[in-house]
Amino acid sequence: MISGVYADSFVETASAGVRLTVRKAVMHDIPPILTLINGYAAKGVMLPRTEFEMSESIRDFTVIYRGDEFLGCGALHFYTPTIGEIRSLAVHEHAKTHGVGRKVVAALVQEAEEYELDAVFAFTYVADFFGKVGFHVVERGVLPLKAWKDCLRCPKFQACDEIAVLRVLRPERWTDSQPRLYPADEFIQIPTPRV
Repeated sequence: MISGVYADSFVETASAGVRLTVRKAVMHDIPPILTLINGYAAKGVMLPRTEFEMSESIRDFTVIYRGDEFLGCGALHFYTPTIGEIRSLAVHEHAKTHGVGRKVVAALVQEAEEYELDAVFAFTYVADFFGKVGFHVVERGVLPLKAWKDCLRCPKFQACDEIAVLRVLRPERWTDSQPRLYPADEFIQIPTPRV
């Protein structure tokens, strides 16, 4: 779920002399990540995480700091050898309007490119803003079924209002790997047993 990031998380503004550091998360980042994510979960916009879950998935996470101050996080989770999900993207309320969300997404996309993924996707409430960083809205059906495993524990499972977005990183490979869609006026020949 990518619900902890709002429109203003993607606005670039100049911070006089303040340097933002984006890096892979380490074990001591777990407490501030949990506080941020579970704060948004309490508002119903993200799924809660446990310390155990974070310990298992800490290698997926990227964090952003201003000096010693934790500002936000996001994760890149692999589903197949060709596609991954950007998830658990969250920015502290006070850190918005500084391009923090944009920087985390850029770092996760760069990581996906380094692993030679063909595409990345996200489930979000802020599709317009993911559009600003190269994603487009897609039907959930184009995503791997495994991606929906977190949906099973979501309280909104029966009435999901999140939007699926996708960013193709390697168009030449992505197009070739997609199933061919048949035009409505073209029939598929289904073999029938001979009697």
